Amino acid sequence: MNRFWAWLALAGGMIYFVLPLLGMTEFSLKMRRGVYSFDAYARVLADPKFQETFTYSVVMALVTILFGVLLVVPTAYWVRLKLPRLRPYIEFITLLPLVIPAIVIVFGYIRLYNTSSWLPLTGSVFGTNALLMFGYSTLSLPYMYRAVDTGLRTIDVSTLTEAAQSLGAGWITILSRIILPNVLVAVLSGAFVTLAIVLGEFTMAALLNRPAFGPYMQLLGANRAYEPAALAVIAFAITWGCMALIQIVSRFAPKAPVNPH
Repeated sequence: MNRFWAWLALAGGMIYFVLPLLGMTEFSLKMRRGVYSFDAYARVLADPKFQETFTYSVVMALVTILFGVLLVVPTAYWVRLKLPRLRPYIEFITLLPLVIPAIVIVFGYIRLYNTSSWLPLTGSVFGTNALLMFGYSTLSLPYMYRAVDTGLRTIDVSTLTEAAQSLGAGWITILSRIILPNVLVAVLSGAFVTLAIVLGEFTMAALLNRPAFGPYMQLLGANRAYEPAALAVIAFAITWGCMALIQIVSRFAPKAPVNPH
C-alpha cells in the first residue's frame, strides 16, 4: 500500500512539472501556422544577441568556477585538516547566500563600489565584470562548498597530507597534486551547478547592466511570442544537461571508507 501511494505521489509530481513543459514545447513549435516546425529555435539560435549573451554568460561561468575552486578547495581542506571546530561556523556562513536575496547583494555592491566611492569598480567594464563574478561566486558558494566538503569526507585528508609532507611536498603541491585530483568529481558537480546558476541569473546582471543570458531571456519574453518559449526550452535543456552530468560524474566519485567499528 505504501508503494502505491509513493508511485501516486511521483506520478502527480511528474504531471505537475511535465505537462506545462510539454505545453510550452508544443507552443514553441507552432510558429508556422498549422505546421510543427523549429522556426522559433532557428531564429533564437541565429540571433546575434543570443550568441553574444550566451557566450558572455558561459565565459563568466568559467571564471566563476575557477575563482570558486581557488577559494573553496583550500578553505574546506584547511578547515577539515586543522580547524574542525570552525566547521559549523563556516557552514553557516556559506548558507547565508540562500537567505540573503540577490538584489540585496547587488545593491550593496552598487553602493560600495559606485563611481563616487573609494573603489569605483562600476566605472569600468572590467570592474563591473569582476563585481558580477563575485556576485555569482556568492550565489554558488553553498553548492560549491558542500560539494567539495562532501568530496573531502570520502578521503583520508590527514594521512594523504602526512604522506605528502614526508616526501617533501609543500602546501601548494599537496593541494594541486594530491587533494584536488581526489575531489575532482565533487568539484565538477559544484561546477555544473554554478554553470546552471550563472546562465539563469537575472537580477545581478540586469542591475549591473551586463550583457548576460538572463536579462536577454527577460527582454525576449517581453517582446516576442514563440521565441521566448523556445528559449525557455533551451534553458531547461541546459539545466537538465548539467543535472545529468552531475549524476554521471557522481558515479565515479570515491566512496567513503566504511568504519568497521
